[in-house]
Amino acid sequence: MSMQAANVTNREQDELLKELSALFSGICQESDHRLAPYRARYPDGFSTAARNLADYLALRSQDLRPLQQRLVNAGLSSLGRGESRVRANLARVIDMLRRASGVEVGVTETDNGSERLATNTARLFGSRNRERYARIMVTLPAAAAAQPELIRQLVDNGIDCARINCAHDDPDTWQRMIGHVRRIEADAGRRIPVFMDLAGHKLRTGPIEPGPAVRHLHVQRDIFGHLTRPARVLLTAAAGTDDSGMPWLPVDAALLAGLRTGHTLHFRDSRDKYRVLQVKEPGLHGGWIAECEANAYVLPGTPLRWQGVTGEGTLIASADFRIGTFPGKPQILVVRRGDHLLLRHDAQAGQCASATGPAQIGCSHPEIVGLLQPGASVWFDDGKLGCVVAQRVPEGVLLRATHAGPRGVRLRSGKGINLPDTELPLPALTDQDLADLDFICAHADIVGFSFVRRLEDIDALRHELAARGKAGLPIVLKIETAAAVKNLPDLLLGTLGKHALGVMIARGDLAIELGSVRMAEIQEEILWICEAAHVPVIWATQVLDSLARKGVIARPEITDAAMSVRAECVMLNKGEYIHDAVSVLDHILTRMDAHQYKKVSRLRQLHW
Repeated sequence: MSMQAANVTNREQDELLKELSALFSGICQESDHRLAPYRARYPDGFSTAARNLADYLALRSQDLRPLQQRLVNAGLSSLGRGESRVRANLARVIDMLRRASGVEVGVTETDNGSERLATNTARLFGSRNRERYARIMVTLPAAAAAQPELIRQLVDNGIDCARINCAHDDPDTWQRMIGHVRRIEADAGRRIPVFMDLAGHKLRTGPIEPGPAVRHLHVQRDIFGHLTRPARVLLTAAAGTDDSGMPWLPVDAALLAGLRTGHTLHFRDSRDKYRVLQVKEPGLHGGWIAECEANAYVLPGTPLRWQGVTGEGTLIASADFRIGTFPGKPQILVVRRGDHLLLRHDAQAGQCASATGPAQIGCSHPEIVGLLQPGASVWFDDGKLGCVVAQRVPEGVLLRATHAGPRGVRLRSGKGINLPDTELPLPALTDQDLADLDFICAHADIVGFSFVRRLEDIDALRHELAARGKAGLPIVLKIETAAAVKNLPDLLLGTLGKHALGVMIARGDLAIELGSVRMAEIQEEILWICEAAHVPVIWATQVLDSLARKGVIARPEITDAAMSVRAECVMLNKGEYIHDAVSVLDHILTRMDAHQYKKVSRLRQLHW
């Protein structure tokens, strides 16, 4: 559209040209100023990505909305879609104004920022294998170690990258998973990168005092009271559970050695109710799985009367056995809005509230409790319970619950703690991270850096990678704290051109740190900043979560999945219906790819 067609006067053209020229000059100066602190890190000069990011930060340091509207009225670019090529985009608009004014111009400044971003994406997540730009990453469940067909089906359904979370399982399990991935990618004829993320400093609630030692064997009945599933229990000489979390009862090894399918164990529970355990099949640790067709509450020391049948069909019995000792289950702290909760700075186990004081709980890093100041926010269990520090006390800090459901929050041991208002002086890498890095450097294609906060943290990880001979292993910065959001430009400007990078928007922890409303805005800003830095982004946390876990699609999750097309990679967490989730996400991303690229709406033909 010409300037005349847009009814823009010569004076307005001159004013726009003058304003844009001044804006271009100012951006160049401000960009150099932003890069100056990093000059010593780049003796050979800054990368194109670093310069473009500095340009973008300079551009976005001012409110451009009035100028944008005038540019739109003149039929020109609004400057709202040039993240990957700031100077080139601005220079083109300036040249158009010059031509309209009859001024001779040279070659317009060009840049291929979108191509650089695509190249960096392929380096991390592999080449496109389907008709969509965004890749799909899936967190592998532990079952994948023993079931290579699970991974093969994920690949057939469209995943591009396999994720292993080092906070779960062990190196032997990881090794088997990766072995399956390598064989399957060879069969598929395409690269399937393995992404492994370090556990990092995940703050969690400490242990809670156990309740009474009693095992509840719970049956299931239908609405008419008919038995639909008996209670199952593992009889074992070794404390533990099977993979399904089945309750266990300790019994004498001599009893286990004599048990066979069809034998029965008779006892009276804590209510003096007569109950029978029917031995069904062998279990873990040399134990046996038994079933009970009625609810029972079993105490340590309960006498067992064993009954079996000889080969001749003679009934034999013994009353010489007892249930062994076992601990009670940890208690659950119920905290309601307005309640107080004592967060302890020692190793003492947590306790329920009593007539003499509030509920108490410890922390996996008790040293941080002393850093909490009155008024600071403390969140538990993925944001289910929100508190503020009411006061410091000799035992730790007294919290007041400000956010909880109408029935309160059932707080257990091992639940996450977020401290968005408190700077934590923790090292970048834990001892466990360093041990896991040995495995990651030997087997993985990408390392995920959990809870990164400062540029010095990246330097520490790069040092450890170099020490293990994997200086070039790509790093994905997991943005999951308020500090990481604040320092994101610093994290990128200090590393671009020195190391292959990606960014994960870890929206779960980040929403707790920032608040859900602020999170909606920040995830957009992270996408823009990373596009300006030519850094691929992973859209993570609870994508199609209901479908993956329950097999049911929630309508808001469909919209969220459609929004994820603007990222370079979308992450799904494990779940019983993960194959369905991958297929649905692949379908959504493929269809949305024809409509959207980053902030640009693609005008594919409509069929109405």
